[in-house]
Amino acid sequence: MIRFNCMDVAMPSLDWNQVKAWINVVAESHGKRVGELYYYFCSDEKLLEINRERLGHDFFTDIVTFPLDDCLTVLSSEFCISLDRVADNAQVFGHSYVHELHRVIIHGVLHLIGFDDHTEEDEKMMRKKEEESLSMIFK
Repeated sequence: MIRFNCMDVAMPSLDWNQVKAWINVVAESHGKRVGELYYYFCSDEKLLEINRERLGHDFFTDIVTFPLDDCLTVLSSEFCISLDRVADNAQVFGHSYVHELHRVIIHGVLHLIGFDDHTEEDEKMMRKKEEESLSMIFK
């Protein structure tokens, strides 16, 4: 089950059934199944508050991921995504808002699968996996 909700922003306009199917395809391509994925869209300020309260981090980010289990075979998590960061990053990276939103949505899933972005090498691999995943929806 994949659900999309908003906290303090309007729901982005995407084909949510297509996004759900895509997330499932990406998970399956890595030998995983989707369990329960909850996406919460919010503002920069709301995500900063969540980041401070739940992780002790005092900085803006585009997504935080809260796994609900070990995700060894079944992916279950809550994701909080700042639509403000998505919009800003789309401009910075020269992508459309929709492209960047898809990238961030799948970024959280890739974290659950086991990809990280703490080192430069990890970040390069994460970007590669994001692009591979994006190619599965933008055909």
